[in-house]
Amino acid sequence: MPTKLEDTSRRLSRRKYEDKNKAERKQTSCNFQAMMPRATYEEINAFLLENKITKVDLVVAGYNAMKEMYEKK
Repeated sequence: MPTKLEDTSRRLSRRKYEDKNKAERKQTSCNFQAMMPRATYEEINAFLLENKITKVDLVVAGYNAMKEMYEKK
């Protein structure tokens, strides 16, 4: 069983920063915990890596494309 690492000044300052800014960060960003088949995940990751696209850019582009598609209906 792993042992707990000692509290260094750097770790303590990070924890303090984390506690202080947690609520603000939670308001400004979000995470989609989406599950998908491993093969699809690996295919998407390979495509993104090959084309130097971030996952955030993919989500935003997909959202905009679907938004346009539904507005046309």
